[in-house]
Amino acid sequence: MNPQAAIERVIGQIPNGLFLMTAAHEEARTGVLTTWVQQCSTDPPMIVVALAKGSPVEPFIRDTRSFALCLVNADDRLVQKRFGTPPSRGEDPFVAIPVTIATTGAPILDRASVYFDCDLAGHLALDCDHRLYIGLVRAAGTPPAPNGTVDGMSNGRRSEA
Repeated sequence: MNPQAAIERVIGQIPNGLFLMTAAHEEARTGVLTTWVQQCSTDPPMIVVALAKGSPVEPFIRDTRSFALCLVNADDRLVQKRFGTPPSRGEDPFVAIPVTIATTGAPILDRASVYFDCDLAGHLALDCDHRLYIGLVRAAGTPPAPNGTVDGMSNGRRSEA
């Protein structure tokens, strides 16, 4: 096995999950799937997300200085279909998917197992194919209960756009 293949095999064993990174600006909203999410600080609570350069969510994050992350089931076909490829410009991929709006205004999928609502603390543009986005976690919790409330969410508003 060549050294590059060995590195890729070992790096691929780092635990990860499937996350939907979301953001909204004015009336528009979008999301992109990523598996590269890690906690990077406990005081204050922060997470880091590796996102492919040129992702359609990047201008939203830049303009609002915020984003949300939703941990979704890796077998969720609807989420994979809607967010597996970038949506067309002006298209709202959240249509008919129940979401809740949290502190930053980013959509939180009701079908997520957990969410993190973050203010952008910073980003790094390294000489590679991804940028690192560091989020200061402002709210986190589990999906909405049947009565529309959200565990741990402040200012939660339900939306079925």
